[in-house]
Order: sequence, then structure tokens, then C-alpha cells
Amino acid sequence: MKPDQIELLTTTGAPTLHPDGSRLVVAATRPDLRADSYVGQLWELTLDGGRRRLTRGFRDTSPRFAPDGSLLVFLRAAPAGKPQLFAMRATGGEPVQLTDQPLGVAHFDISPDSSTVVFAARVPEHGRYGTIDGVGPGLEDPRLVTQYKYRMNGLGYTTDKRSQVFTVAIPDLDDEPFISPVGRMKETSVAGPGELEEQGAVPRATQVTAADADHLEPTFSADGQRILFTAALGEDADVTLVSDIHSIALDGGGHRQLTNQGGTTLLGCGSPRPSTDGTSVFFLASDLSASGLDFVARNTALYVLDLHDPTTVRRLSDPETVDFGDVQDLVAAGPDAVLAFNRTRGAGELLRISSTGETEVLVTGATVVTGADTAGDAVVVSYTGPSTSGDIAVVEDAGLRTLSDFSAGLRAETRVGEPQERTYPAPDGTPVHGWVVLPEGEGPHPVLLVIHGGPFAQYGWGYFDEAQVYAAAGYAVLLCNPRGAAGYGQAHGRVIKEAMGTVDLDDVLAYLDGAVAEFDAMDGDRLGVMGGSYGGYLTAWTIAHDHRFRAAIVERGYLDPPSFVGSSDIGWFFSEEYTGTDPAHVQAQNPFAKIGDVRTPAFVIHSEEDLRCPIEQAQRYYTALKKQGVETELLVFPGETHELSRSGSPWHRRQRFEHILRWWARYLPTAANPSDPSVR
Repeated sequence: MKPDQIELLTTTGAPTLHPDGSRLVVAATRPDLRADSYVGQLWELTLDGGRRRLTRGFRDTSPRFAPDGSLLVFLRAAPAGKPQLFAMRATGGEPVQLTDQPLGVAHFDISPDSSTVVFAARVPEHGRYGTIDGVGPGLEDPRLVTQYKYRMNGLGYTTDKRSQVFTVAIPDLDDEPFISPVGRMKETSVAGPGELEEQGAVPRATQVTAADADHLEPTFSADGQRILFTAALGEDADVTLVSDIHSIALDGGGHRQLTNQGGTTLLGCGSPRPSTDGTSVFFLASDLSASGLDFVARNTALYVLDLHDPTTVRRLSDPETVDFGDVQDLVAAGPDAVLAFNRTRGAGELLRISSTGETEVLVTGATVVTGADTAGDAVVVSYTGPSTSGDIAVVEDAGLRTLSDFSAGLRAETRVGEPQERTYPAPDGTPVHGWVVLPEGEGPHPVLLVIHGGPFAQYGWGYFDEAQVYAAAGYAVLLCNPRGAAGYGQAHGRVIKEAMGTVDLDDVLAYLDGAVAEFDAMDGDRLGVMGGSYGGYLTAWTIAHDHRFRAAIVERGYLDPPSFVGSSDIGWFFSEEYTGTDPAHVQAQNPFAKIGDVRTPAFVIHSEEDLRCPIEQAQRYYTALKKQGVETELLVFPGETHELSRSGSPWHRRQRFEHILRWWARYLPTAANPSDPSVR
């Protein structure tokens, strides 16, 4: 894959099955360089192999059939616009707009009687975000900050645009569309000022929450009489990571907190999913530390509570071995069971779990399931794998029966390098699991050790554009999950707590040594190392301790723990939970404290609007390298956040790849990525 081929990366959202189980609808989205945006439509797939494009919007996503099967509700965004709710007949036709929220709509659900939609939307404070004509961002009033939690990467400030819950009635889709009066009819209208807009193209929504907190993930109860949502409403919400499942009655019957009522406090309760028999609510959460902040490598478990007695809560999965922390969604599957998504050893499994804890593995193996739905006896999934960035399949006894081929162009126009699974021992004997992706030809090829972020994340079986771009340019790519990574149990993830740069460094170097020893196609004298976020941390740490690498790339790095506290959107607790608080101990884990030992040429890449790892981390690291005579460059992307490499502007993603290959061509040239003598 070449940088200008990112348009071939079609991803699929979670599918929605029609209640009769005969067909499904899914959103297929891809980067578009002409629009410099993400575009996509909804596709209808029948379980017997039929396929058609159902909509023709700029970006249509998140489809969901109404329970009675008559309607399809989805999100549509115009170019440079915010996503709004639309509804259409389940058989197709012209969509009708349901919302016009100034900052767009997020999560939504449809009532059991198919008459109403509940949704979450951010409500801008008056005077901000364009609510007053002529008052742009640079002219808004100052913000008085009194909380720890006031910003979030990708969102910016949050306390002045809280997410609230709304309901909106679905109109009769056969009604005549509203026509705005003009001329004499507008002058003689009996409607008062502003009423014409309220009669207009979208029905009026009703706001049902108003507290000074984000209200997220709204969903209807099984009887449609209450709305469940996630929020942190406790008095200590600003100083802990506790959030709860709440419910509110549509008839004004009051608010109830459902979770953390029985004496056991859980961390981050979310993803509420009522059982269809109406007796219980499934949800995801993690065990909570005494401080309320020790989140490090805590696997997300599945719980169920009794709606008649919310103090009765049962854990249905073992958090040491099962983790629902990647795709944090639950899908109702029968009267008292749900589908859930487990990450393990690079795979994304689909499990069916009943309220008694009985567990059935529906999908496993070299696949990452990213979404699912079920109706009747049918189960369908969206997934990614070694040769697809996103497709749809039916789950059958013999395995997955794929219904789509959204990655046909990717396979036809690029060489998809096969990830080869390998495990090599660390110095203390711990197995280090990962994958090797080789380029074409016998080699020997230069080697890139690519370190993932997190650290509690994982490389896996899903199609990875970075590995494919580097392999196409002639590099052998190494991807491993060192201690600290997710997918191997909590103990594996927690071992680097207050010990960063210890066994995790041992593991990535052991994987490199093991691969170079096994594969004759690798040139052990021509090595590069790179990574982003925590991967940027471990790259910077590596080149301060090991000088075998010809060059390095440090991207969006966590590079100086002390300055991270307070400057990062999560740094007030994140950094101290990982490195501790003792200054000498933190110093022993700090790449910036070891920067004087760096001799490896280092390319520093960062985004201006990165709030997770603020740009000062990169600027100070780059300047310190330059002052001590280390070859270095700083590449800064305007308008981008911490998510540049995954969801940044398509043009910027292409330019990022081009600059990375330019850097490697200088220090590790290949026949497919030759050096340019004019660029020094």
C-alpha cells in the first residue's frame, strides 16, 4: 500500500439486522482525498447474497432498524457539517431529517414502540461555538476553570458544552414536507417570530436532562417508560473515575441511580443494555481501586443488575482473563443475554453471555470483530482481518460466511503483506507475542520495530495500514505486545505500573532479537524504531538506552511525566498512576531525564491540537536534541489531535506517511524507498 492509496481503506460500522432476520444495513466509510474528509453511505445486504447502496449522503453512519421493522434511523453529516438524525422507510426512499442540533448528535436509540428516538447531543453555552453571530472562538468570553476535568482530546473544552439527553417523536414519513413561506405569505403568516422555524423541516426535540455533567449512551428500558444513560453525578465526580448508570422516567416519575448501590464501587459503569424481558440491565465496568483513580490495566468486565433491586449486582465475566474494553458495546441477544466483544491475544472475539454467566464463543481466531447484531436465529458481524479493513459476515457453525467485499479494491490494487504470528522469549523467559510483516523479495531488508500506544492496548489480526505501507516500501515490520499491553490478562498489563521502561523495553528488544535471528530476510545491521503516544515514550526510552538503531521516529509522545500532569487532558491522574509520585522514582522512568544519552537521529511528529500528549512534549524534546547536536526534525500538523494517524484529515494522513517514508529513505534506504541525495 502506498500513501496515496488510503482511499482504499473502507471500514464498516456495526450492522443492524431487520427484525425478520432476512437483511441488514451497514455503513461503509472511507477516506476521500478530493473532499479531504471521510465519506460513505449505507448499504443493504441480504443474507442470501444480495447487495445494494441504500443511501447517497455525504457521510451516512450508525444505522438502526426500528423494533417494528418499518423504519431505519441513522446519522447523516453534510460536508463540514455535524451529524444529524434522519429516518427513512426500511425499504428505502427519501430520508426525513429529525434533528438540527448545533453541535450534532451522538449515540441514539429507538423506543420499543418505534415512535420516538432518544439521543445525546452537546448543548453549547450561550455565547460560544457560534451561538452569537460575529463572535468567533477568538472573541468568546474567558473561561473560568475550577475543575480537573474540563478538556478532552478531540472535543476541546467540555464544561461549556455538556452532553444532554433528548427525545424526539418520529413524524409520519408520508406527510407532505414543510415548505417555508415566502413573499406575501411570509408577511401575512399568523405565526409569531421564531414559530416558523419551529414548524419547519425538523420536529422539536425535548431535553430530558440538565445537570452539569455529560449524559451519555441513552437507551430505552424494555417497556419504553424510562431512559437509561451513563453519567458521573456524584459529589466526587471531579476527583475519581466513577460513573454510573442512571434512569429517568418519561412521565416525570423521577430519577434513579442504578449502579453502585450495594456497597461495592465500580469504575466507569457504562454501555447499559436492558434485557428484553425487562428484568435486568447488563453493563460494563471495572473493579475500582481505593483511590478511585487506579485505572492501570484494569480489564472491563460484564455485570448484570436486577431492576427490582439494583443492589443485587453480579459479575458475569472474569476480568483477569476476559476484557471488553476495546469495543465497549453490548447487543441484546434473546430475553436474558447479550453479545459482547472480548479482546485477547490480538483477536477480537464475539461472545454470547446469559444473565447466569453461561458463555458461548461465537467468533474467534484471526479476526477482530468490531460490531454485531442479532435477530431470530441470525447473528451478523462487522470485522477486520489480515486482508480486509472492514467487511460483513453471517456467523454460522462452520465459521464466518462473508456477505460483502468492501476491501476488493484494496486487495486488487495493493500487495497485502501477510502477518506472521511469532512468540519470542524475553530475558526472564516471559513469552512476547506479536507479528512479522515481510516485504516482497528475498532481502535482506531493513527492519522497523513499531511500538504501539496505550500502553494498555494491543496489536492484532486486523488490517493495519501502517504495517502495509512500510512493508510496501521495502521494510520488514515487527509488531509485538510487550508487558503493559492488553489482551493477556491484568497481571501482564499491570507489571509496568511504576516500572515503565523496564520489562517493556526488555520485551520489545527481545522480540527484535528473536525475529532477526529467525528470518534470514532481515538485516540486523539496519534497524529503525518508531512509535506513537506510549509507543513514542518507549521509542524515546529505547534510543536513550540502546544505540543499535540507525534512526527513530517519536510521534505524539508521552515524553516528560512531570510536565504531563496538568497539561494533558488526562495527565492529572494518568501519569502519576503509571509512574508514581516520588520525584526520584518518576525521574528513573522519564525519557526527558535521559535525553542526554540519545545519539540516534530522531524525527519528532506531533499535532497542534493534541490534548492527550500536548505539543510541548514534542517541542521540548526536539529542542533538547537539537541543542546537543543530535540530527532531528519536528513535523507539526495543524488542526489535528492525538488521533491523526487513525482519523485525521485524509490529506494529512497521506502527508504523514510521505514524511515518514522520506525519513526512512534517508537512514534506511531500500529499492522501493530510495534515498534522495538532494534531501539532507
